[in-house]
Parts: sequence; C-alpha cells; structure tokens
Amino acid sequence: MLGHESSANAVGYNTAVKQTIFAVEDDSDISRLVRHHLESAGFGVRSFPDTTGVITEGEKQTPALFLLDIMLPGGDGLELCRRIRQTPALSMTPVIFLTAKTTESDRVIGLELGADDYIAKPFSPRELVARVRAVLRRFERPLAPALVKAGDIEIDSGGMTLTVRGALTQTTATEFRLLEYMARHPGRVFTRDQLLDAVWRDTHYVTPRSVDVYVRRIREKIEANPDEPRYLKTVRGAGYRFEVPKL
Repeated sequence: MLGHESSANAVGYNTAVKQTIFAVEDDSDISRLVRHHLESAGFGVRSFPDTTGVITEGEKQTPALFLLDIMLPGGDGLELCRRIRQTPALSMTPVIFLTAKTTESDRVIGLELGADDYIAKPFSPRELVARVRAVLRRFERPLAPALVKAGDIEIDSGGMTLTVRGALTQTTATEFRLLEYMARHPGRVFTRDQLLDAVWRDTHYVTPRSVDVYVRRIREKIEANPDEPRYLKTVRGAGYRFEVPKL
C-alpha cells in the first residue's frame, strides 16, 4: 500500500522544507564527501556507518531518500534495501545504491530488490547531486485521482493503493507509477523509451533495462502466473502493453 506517499509529499518532498537523506556508508572519507556535497546542494544528511538503527530511525523520521553502499559491516546494503521495502512506513521511499560493484548483474539485483538508481564509485560530486535530484523528481508530481479496475486488480491513483484479488498489495512508488500509467492506456503498446520518458521523467541516468526489471517485479505482484501474464503483455520487438483480461 502506498498511502504513505501523500504524507511524504506534504513533508519530505515539499520544496519549501529541507529534504533529509539517509546516507549509509562505512568509508568515512566517502561519507564526508557525500555529506558535504549534498548539504551544499541544500539537502539535510544523516550519516550511518553501518545498517544499525537505519530502519528504526527511518520509522521515526522518514527520509526523502536512502543512499546505500552495498558492502557494509553488520549486513550488506542489498539486505537493508530488502528490509526497507518490507517496512510499510518506508516501502515507497526512494533508494539509490552507491557502490563499487558495477556489473550489469549487480545493477539488476539492486533494481530487483527495489532500488530506484545505482551510482558507481568513483563518482563525481556533480553526478551524485544530479542523480539524487533526478530520482526525487519522479515523486514530486502527484497523480491525478482516478480509479482503474481491470479484471481482479484495482488501482487507486488518489490513494496510491493497489488491490489484487481483494487484498491490498504493497508496491514501491516507481512500480505503482509504471503500472498506473500503463493501466490508464489499455491496449496501447509502449516502447521502453516511451515508458522511461513517462514514468522516470529524467532519463539521462537510467536505461531501458530498468523497465524490464520493473515489469517483472510488477508481474510478480499482480499476475496469478507471472510466466503467463494476463495484464502486462510483452510485445516482441516493440515493448509492453497492458490488457484488461476477458472474464
């Protein structure tokens, strides 16, 4: 369920209020660098040397974004991302991985766990700030209130909730926006680039591969059999299409 986002928009994402970023990084030099440049860009920063207390503090004060190193003492960033996505109060909060692990498989694993972006070390301070701003911009624009019913799923744009076969189903904000956008245009085939433009908004730092990962995650949540999808169809050589299944 994504009802939390409306309150986040009122507080964490309001441009009149300083947005706080939780930066989890065990390298003290990198941590200081991250803090300095993000604070210079107008963000508040809370630094954590490991995963201890991150979830607890996040539930007390929901950050605008989590910036996570993958290799951390006391538990890795991938596991922390998984825990964030399983915590109702934090599940839709954007997550960016900041890591030296840069292979395509590492990136896909991060996205599959719910990350919104992936910054490779070494990075330039300008890139760091730009990527953080790009991810936050995806969540600044509220969705127009609408209720989309298709088969046995119901998408409430106003409340940002997804109901599947009568049960509220938790999604990340990016997952919800992608599903909601396609469901409002049933039968239309979208290329990956068109979906990136519509949902990610700033496409300079994301790739079409991200769309494939998100579609697979959405299918796991809405399809009775993700391997034989009834809603999110792949159109080979073209992209994806949302279909309303015949009852």
